[in-house]
This record gives sequence, C-alpha cells and structure tokens, in this order.
Amino acid sequence: QVQLVESGGGLVQPGGSLRLSCAASGSISSVNVMGWYRQAPGKQRELVATITSGRSTNYADPVKGRFTISRDNAKNTVYLQMNSLKSEDTAVYLCNAITIVPGSLNNYWGKGTQVTVSS
Repeated sequence: QVQLVESGGGLVQPGGSLRLSCAASGSISSVNVMGWYRQAPGKQRELVATITSGRSTNYADPVKGRFTISRDNAKNTVYLQMNSLKSEDTAVYLCNAITIVPGSLNNYWGKGTQVTVSS
C-alpha cells in the first residue's frame, strides 16, 4: 500500500507560479512511476506529468515548457513546479503512484489539491 498526500494548491493570478508537493508513505520501494493528473469541473481527468524512478519525465503538451516535475527520493516527495499559469490550468491536481511487483501493477491516488488561476 502507498499513501499520497498533496499540498501547495491555492489561488494565483494568471502568469503566476505555484509548487505542488506530494508526500508518499508506505511501500515506497515498490513505486515505479509517480505523476500528477488534473481534473477540471465537467472534464475528464488528464495527465499532467510523470516521472519514473530513473527520473525520466513526460509532460502533456499543454504544460510543456511551463511545468516541471521532480522528485526527492530522500524525502519520498514529488513536486510539480508550475509557472506562467493560465486560467485553463484551474483544476484539482491529483498525485498518482504506480507500483510494479511480480504479477501485479497497482495505481494509487491522493485526494487532490485545488489550483485556481484567476484575477
């Protein structure tokens, strides 16, 4: 089992920045990929960015060049630095962890943190 707790959301003006954190606990050693997803009202959940245990990263096209995902293995924490925020970035941001052990792949989710971009 892996537990995920997000923090760092809030209200920010267009063009501003926020840094989200996701603290992981539990069976950390089995985590292969961690990532951030977001869900806006009335829309489907969508990928924002992922990072593997080897620190390979992947970004959704709408956030490329503006968002940066990183991880601190010593703190079991993944970060999402969001710059040049736009109103369309408004959503609940959810942390995700995928564990891969022989014969089993599991998805874990945090409860999410609200990001609102508005003037």
